[in-house]
Amino acid sequence: MPGDQLQVLNALDVAKTQWYHFTAIVIAGMGFFTDAYDLFCISLVTKLLGRIYYHVEGSKVPGTLPPNVAAAVNGVAFCGTLTGQLFFGWLGDKLGRKKVYGMTLMIMILCSVASGLSFGHKPKSVMATLCFFRFWLGFGIGGDYPLSATIMSEYANKKTRGAFIAAVFAMQGFGIMAGGIFAIIISAVFEAKFPAPTYAEDALRSTIPQADFVWRIILMFGALPAAMTFYSRSRMPETARYTALVAKDAKQAASDMARVLQVEIEAEQGIVEYISNDKSKSYSLFSKEFMKRHGLHLLGTTSTWFLLDIAFYSSNLFQKDIFSAIGWIPPAQTMSAIQEVFKIARAQTLIALCSTMPGYWFTVAFIDVIGRFAIQLMGFFFMTVFMFALAIPYDHWTHKENRIGFVVMYSLTFFFANFGPNVTTFVVPAEIFPARFRSTCHGISAASGKLGAIVGAFGFLYLAQSPDKNKTSAGYPPGIGVRNSLIMLGVVSFLGILFTLLVPEAKGKSLEEISGENGDNHENTNNGNRTVPIV
Repeated sequence: MPGDQLQVLNALDVAKTQWYHFTAIVIAGMGFFTDAYDLFCISLVTKLLGRIYYHVEGSKVPGTLPPNVAAAVNGVAFCGTLTGQLFFGWLGDKLGRKKVYGMTLMIMILCSVASGLSFGHKPKSVMATLCFFRFWLGFGIGGDYPLSATIMSEYANKKTRGAFIAAVFAMQGFGIMAGGIFAIIISAVFEAKFPAPTYAEDALRSTIPQADFVWRIILMFGALPAAMTFYSRSRMPETARYTALVAKDAKQAASDMARVLQVEIEAEQGIVEYISNDKSKSYSLFSKEFMKRHGLHLLGTTSTWFLLDIAFYSSNLFQKDIFSAIGWIPPAQTMSAIQEVFKIARAQTLIALCSTMPGYWFTVAFIDVIGRFAIQLMGFFFMTVFMFALAIPYDHWTHKENRIGFVVMYSLTFFFANFGPNVTTFVVPAEIFPARFRSTCHGISAASGKLGAIVGAFGFLYLAQSPDKNKTSAGYPPGIGVRNSLIMLGVVSFLGILFTLLVPEAKGKSLEEISGENGDNHENTNNGNRTVPIV
């Protein structure tokens, strides 16, 4: 019986691409659409929150969130996401993917609405309640990472599995765009209904009282796409791989997939019992045997996601320079509060359309052609090249006539992040671990990435401050400067190349072949799992 694969799992592996694949992509992808909307929409309204709640009478510039408040408002969802990735990843392996999938969506719906209803009139109370609900929103979002990736990988066929998982992740791009477009519409409606002078013309009247509704509506809208997919998620059957390999119910797995695939499938309880009684495959998570088989793989997935997100989320350091350089966002005092929301939303939408989206869909197109390993290695390589190309002649790029070159280099850096490790670090952990650990290990890898996001978004925000204390942003201590920060990000990207060598290639293989669950002896299951050939 060694080497046998359950008929239900083989049927999934060799199934032609059909309607249920696209249904699964949409159901799982709408979760990521909502995740991206909820995580990124806060950046559209932070300037507005500063104007409403931190206006300084007589100041020549509009009010802004103090550094500690800005860090809390922007970062608390990341902390919640990290926690949710660990918790729901573990729970998905204990209770099943389907049961936990509905929980995460319900949390996201409730907390999206609650974020917009943050109560109080004083700045401290509004920011405190907003941060509270944003944390729990992030907690729900965190659960969507391991569950969406695992469900899609376990439903997909082995020929196009990478593209299907990548397509789920690529829905983030549509979520970011939707956030920008919705903010453009809302701000345009309020600007038409309640016109206001610029801050320079009349500081007090430039922020209309109705502006308090704008940020609340934008935040609450994130509940709508999540609510639209709740019924569909509740109707999805549990994945056959969880039912058969973890719950040990071959009959239910065969019944569920026969209905999905519309073919007759034999329930092979004998093979399930044989696999479950195999002592060589009964090791626990983080046991000596697990570390021997999958320890380097887990180190590879956690380290590369951590390093990628440091570089990726540090991008917000340079966006304001780019937006100003190409005239997308004029000085704040030349706009009213609502006009500023409109201009920021327009800029974010254009960045998503021109830079973010193409990279995602290039990966979807090529991941099952050239493989995960090659795309990730290529992405980290070009990120390293462009980071150093920005950093070494940084003074050259600061001259006004060279700003367009800086924009091009910056865009290429993040094109290759998306046509590279930003997608593959999400895909690979859903493929290379055994079914009973798959969701947990993906959650651990994703949480490592989110820790990198916190370092990138906030650590480098402080590091990139000028060494001259007279040139730092208000409220920030001196740092090492933008040039040295870019050099550090280049080093981070280079380390990503090295740690990618620990990540196995999963292209064209069944999940059981990669993880060693198909009944073979351990010595045979690792053949072909190496990323670099041993000479």
